[in-house]
Amino acid sequence: MPKPTVAVLGTGKIGELVVAGLLRSGWPREKVLATARRPARAAELAERYGVEVVDNVTAAGRADVLAIAVKPQDAGTLLDTIRDRIDAGRLVVSLCAGLPTGFFASRLAEGTPVIRVMTNTPAIVDRAMTAISAGPHATAEHLDIAEQMFEPLGVTVRVPESQQDAVTAVSGSGPAYFYLFVEAMIDAGVLLGLPRTVAHELAVQTAVGSAAMLRDSGEHPVKLREAVTSPAGTTAAALRELERHGLRAAVLGALEAARDRAGEIAAQAQ
Repeated sequence: MPKPTVAVLGTGKIGELVVAGLLRSGWPREKVLATARRPARAAELAERYGVEVVDNVTAAGRADVLAIAVKPQDAGTLLDTIRDRIDAGRLVVSLCAGLPTGFFASRLAEGTPVIRVMTNTPAIVDRAMTAISAGPHATAEHLDIAEQMFEPLGVTVRVPESQQDAVTAVSGSGPAYFYLFVEAMIDAGVLLGLPRTVAHELAVQTAVGSAAMLRDSGEHPVKLREAVTSPAGTTAAALRELERHGLRAAVLGALEAARDRAGEIAAQAQ
């Protein structure tokens, strides 16, 4: 099946990741377009990736698939600019956090297929978690195209759109939680007398190794945690303190806050 021409509208962090991922997957360079607000950014993208960088209206007129990666608050203005260039035969893929597919469908030609995607920044190292949801008029073939676009970035999963705000809370924002935890471990290591470089290496490699075990072993995290925790040992003492300070409640509260914020973004954009 020939690959469609994809235009990435908005090349901030996530948009650039999509451009880079498409090219790594073997997508023909001439079938990847990008847009950028600033001429300096356009020149940077053209030099770095060898893709054609055009304005939004031109991209909308030439591409088979429009991957919209602008900030949620800018999506309405963008659609106002390009809607006349988008017929119902185009596929629109939204990477705008919090925005439902209905936001796009109501502003585009009747019958335009829309897919909602939430990915995350580990796409930089091809370890992203990407969730894909079919919106109005999106078929199984459209979902296949979206998966083909994002599989090179890591792992993809299909979920009902009703679960996308929860996906945003767990995996979209998730890397930041892990970075904060590792940062805290490094600082604690320094407090305990380790040189910062040593504390950094210990904490980072522990995180990498633990994540690999969790993924590759197929074991539930409870079993892996119990395997490290000896009765009355050092790990048990540390876990008691984490529980005493309400780690589980803090994580639940944080994810609920992220989910609720995603809903607020959608409400504000309508």
